[in-house]
Amino acid sequence: MRVAFFSTKSYDKESFNHHLPDFNHELTYFEPKLDINTVALAKGFDAVCSFVNDHLEEKILNKLSEMNVKNIALRCAGYNQVDLKKAAELGFKICRVPAYSPEAVAEHALALLMSLSRKTHKAYNRVRENNYSIDGLTGFNIHGKTAGVIGTGAIGRAFCKIMNGMGCKVLAYDIYESDELKDLGVTYLPLNELLAESDIISLHCPLTSDTFHLVNKDSLAQMKDGVTVINTSRGALIETKAVIKALKNRKVGNLGIDVYEQEEDLFFQNRSEEILQDEQISRLMGFPNVLITGHQAFLTNEALAHIASTTLENLDELEAGKELTNEVLWQE
Repeated sequence: MRVAFFSTKSYDKESFNHHLPDFNHELTYFEPKLDINTVALAKGFDAVCSFVNDHLEEKILNKLSEMNVKNIALRCAGYNQVDLKKAAELGFKICRVPAYSPEAVAEHALALLMSLSRKTHKAYNRVRENNYSIDGLTGFNIHGKTAGVIGTGAIGRAFCKIMNGMGCKVLAYDIYESDELKDLGVTYLPLNELLAESDIISLHCPLTSDTFHLVNKDSLAQMKDGVTVINTSRGALIETKAVIKALKNRKVGNLGIDVYEQEEDLFFQNRSEEILQDEQISRLMGFPNVLITGHQAFLTNEALAHIASTTLENLDELEAGKELTNEVLWQE
């Protein structure tokens, strides 16, 4: 199968090229993201392979359909960037990588939490400037805290286990409760109770119409004063304006995010020589108790290997017309 590969980074090429000899597919790598200005690059291909910021909206899908490109391989778990209803109407076949390395993302959430709890990011910068003062670096123990985990899919379950091992009381909220976690002592609660009782809140749920701006003015008001909020899932789970206000009035004591609701035009690019136009992320970076990484939680050797192998296996199934193991379907 001939595949147009969009939003290509060096690590994509390395991981996919390593696995490609075991598969009968031809990948053409394009650095630009898939949008209305680049969709023409897919002409003559059998499929497109896209990532989280390639928005497969109606006009893009129409163009792909006109070019007879009806196969879409998402090399990510999320699919909120796809107009599934329109895709179904046009007869697209769509597959994804539902779980590449839950531990990679869960461990990154822990890394954000631990850096914030002990202010290691600030200490690192001080020592590089030959400043060995520890004034202002007082942190807090994670052990003994109450950790609330919103979403207990594969990543959320991995994070619950980490927090359990750190000596936390672990609370969870999900529509579907995990018996495995209950056996480990995790307590499922209604969302409002979890928000009120947690010292640490970590988001591990997909972005849907129900979870959009899950962290907002009202939900923040239910949280403890000084709560630590971690988000390694989807940026739009947090209403940025509301969390900025909560940081200013110290309702939120620490914020660690690997995702950002306006990340599409920022992340995965080197903008170090540009003047930052996004005032909200500029404001966030001005807080000493905020730590931001650029959507790198998935970025481990193990995760990249799994993304590549699963995506190529998905392409095998698409080419053979088999039932798709990881198909994404429109649901009313």
